[in-house]
Amino acid sequence: MSIDVVSLAEQLIACRSVTPADDGAMALLTRTLAGLGFSVERVDSGPEGAQTPNLFARMGESGPHLCFAGHTDVVPPGPGWVHDPFGAQRAGGMLYGRGVADMKGGIAAFIAAVSALQADRPLKGVVSLLITGDEEGPALHGTKIVLPWMEKRGHIPDFCLLGEPTNPDALGEVIKIGRRGSLNALITVDGVQGHVAYPHLADNPIHRLLPALSVLTTRVLDEGNAHFAPSSLQVVSVDVGNTATNVIPSRATAQLNIRFNTEHRGEDLVAWIKAVVAEHAPEGHVEASISGEAFLTEPGPAVHALASVVACHTGREPRLDTGGGTSDARFIAAYCPVAEFGLVGATMHKADECVAIADLQALTLIYRDYLEAFGL
Repeated sequence: MSIDVVSLAEQLIACRSVTPADDGAMALLTRTLAGLGFSVERVDSGPEGAQTPNLFARMGESGPHLCFAGHTDVVPPGPGWVHDPFGAQRAGGMLYGRGVADMKGGIAAFIAAVSALQADRPLKGVVSLLITGDEEGPALHGTKIVLPWMEKRGHIPDFCLLGEPTNPDALGEVIKIGRRGSLNALITVDGVQGHVAYPHLADNPIHRLLPALSVLTTRVLDEGNAHFAPSSLQVVSVDVGNTATNVIPSRATAQLNIRFNTEHRGEDLVAWIKAVVAEHAPEGHVEASISGEAFLTEPGPAVHALASVVACHTGREPRLDTGGGTSDARFIAAYCPVAEFGLVGATMHKADECVAIADLQALTLIYRDYLEAFGL
C-alpha cells in the first residue's frame, strides 16, 4: 500500500475536526494505518458523550522503538479566507486548509514515510503513532491520558518525534529539543468599598496589590542557561471593575503568566508568588495553574541523527531550539526523550493556512530517512 502524502493531507484537511470535533479524522487514520499493517487501538477519554478521540497504532514487536506523536484537532478557521478552509485546495504550489501546517500535514508525511520505507524493504524494530484530538483545546483527555495507558501496556518508546510545525520560515531551520514551562496565576485582593473623600472609612485593595506586583515584576528570575532564554513574568491584566472616579473599589485582581526555563519548577514559583502576596496583602488569594513544566532533551544520538537527515535534505543545519509556546511534548518528556520537527508554521492558526507541496514531499523523505537512521 503506497501512500501519497498530498492526497492523505487533503483527506485529513477535509475532516472538519475543529477541537473537540473529530469529523472522521481518526477513522480515516485507522483505515490507513491498518492498511499498512499497524495494529490500531482507540483510547478515547473524557466525559460520556463528549469523549476526546485518541488513537494508538503500533507495528513491530521488538527492537528500537520510535513513536510519532501528533494531533488531528484544529483551531476554528475564523474569517478572511480566500480558499475554503476545509477544501484542501492547491494553488501556486501550495496546499491550503485549516490544520495543514498544524499539524495534519506532518501526520500525513510520517504515514507516507512509513509506506515509502515499506516499499523498499520490511521495517525492523517498532514504529508507533500517538494521535490525539485534544491538543488545541484544554489537553485534559488527550496525550496526557494516552501516555499512562501506553506505559501500562509496555508501549513507551525509546524516542518520540512530535510533528509540530517547528520551522519559522523554511523547512530545516529548527528542531525543538525542549520547551519552557508555563504558569498562570490570578491574584485577588479584597478591600472595603468607600468614597474617595473618606478613605479612612474604606480599604483600597489596589494599594496592596500594586506593591506586590512591583516585587513580582522587578525580580530577575534567572539569566537563562545554555539551552534556554531567561524566564519571563508578564502581568497580562489588572482589573477593579470600577467605572467611577470617586469610588474606592472593593476588589482588585491581577493575572500573570510566567514562561520559565529549567532553572525553576512550577510549584516553587507558585510558592514565591503566594509569599509575596501574603507579605503585601495578607488577605489576598492566589489561584495558580501549571500547564506544563520546562523540559530539555539533551542532544544525543537520536537528535543528532535527526539533525543530520534534515541537513541532508534541506541544506540547512537546523538550530536546536527551546523557544515558543507549549506543546504535547511537555507530557511526553515525562516518559521518554522527545524532539519536535515538522513543517513551516508561518501561517498556522491564520486565515489561508498553507504549506508548500514541495515541503510536504520533502518532509516525507526526511521522516523516511530518519526511520532508517533510527534503525527501523
